Amino acid sequence: MRRKVVNYSRYGYFFTFPFVLAFLIFSLYPILYTAVIGFTDMKGLVPKPIHILDNPFQNFKDLIFDNPSFRKSLLNTGLLWIVNFVPQIVLALLLTAWFTNQRLNIKGQGVFKVLFYMPNIITASTIAVLFSSMFAYPVGPMNSLFQMLGWADAPIFFLQDKTTARGIVSFIQFWMWYGNTMIILIAGVMGINPALFESAAIDGASGFQTFFRITLPSLRTILLFTLITSMVGGLTMFDIPQLFLAGGPDDSTLTTTMFIYGQAFKGSYLYNRAAAASMILFVIAAILSGLLFYLMRDRDAAKLKKAEKQYRKSARAAVEREV
Repeated sequence: MRRKVVNYSRYGYFFTFPFVLAFLIFSLYPILYTAVIGFTDMKGLVPKPIHILDNPFQNFKDLIFDNPSFRKSLLNTGLLWIVNFVPQIVLALLLTAWFTNQRLNIKGQGVFKVLFYMPNIITASTIAVLFSSMFAYPVGPMNSLFQMLGWADAPIFFLQDKTTARGIVSFIQFWMWYGNTMIILIAGVMGINPALFESAAIDGASGFQTFFRITLPSLRTILLFTLITSMVGGLTMFDIPQLFLAGGPDDSTLTTTMFIYGQAFKGSYLYNRAAAASMILFVIAAILSGLLFYLMRDRDAAKLKKAEKQYRKSARAAVEREV
């Protein structure tokens, strides 16, 4: 008798179909539609029939060369991301080294991890209200602290100073996300072969040498993931600057996504400009991601691959000469 073979692989398509359908409708279609209207004259609360511009790249040209607000938003976005990410990754690496050091054998690690991760699960609106209250003028905890310590004779309007406002927004982003970065890095360290650390300990390597010679090189892929996700998150920063200061003072905390939101849903409803700005942001993210992939590549593997390619080429040439 012929045995009936059951093909279970087809059921995978049934289970993935809802996700694929949702992705096509709610992600892929809006992305493609946004890319298209960036080349059109679509604007107004009730858009008229749209047309492709005579110069399809006119919206992009106007944003890059004739819109100081857009250029300032790009500068603010990059500055806010760098100022919050550099201390974030440094602190996350230090905490990772601390928690994963077998010699220290830290007690109560679970409690510390929960406390460090806690800011990440608090809603952005709650954090915005909290810091607005902390730096309130003329009466607030920070003003009271400064006057009590004798650092100020009169109340300080912290949120009216551009540098202070940017610093506070960057600190909030750092405070919210360093715990998440730490957890990802710890998970990466847990995936490293323990035999490497045991061999290093037997050879007499110090904790410093072990971290920089074994842990960091083994975390290259995890660090690349962290850099990419943080970079994309930094470029799309919206909730804290919007809820906390609404881009002020004097657009010092205006990010690119806030600019896009303002162009599309405030004032003139310039959907074409907003779409063009979105595409510019997408291109910037793609270029930076490609650069990070190139800088974080495994150079030894790349050299080996190149040597294998040259060997195959020379072998093929030798065979052709013999023929």
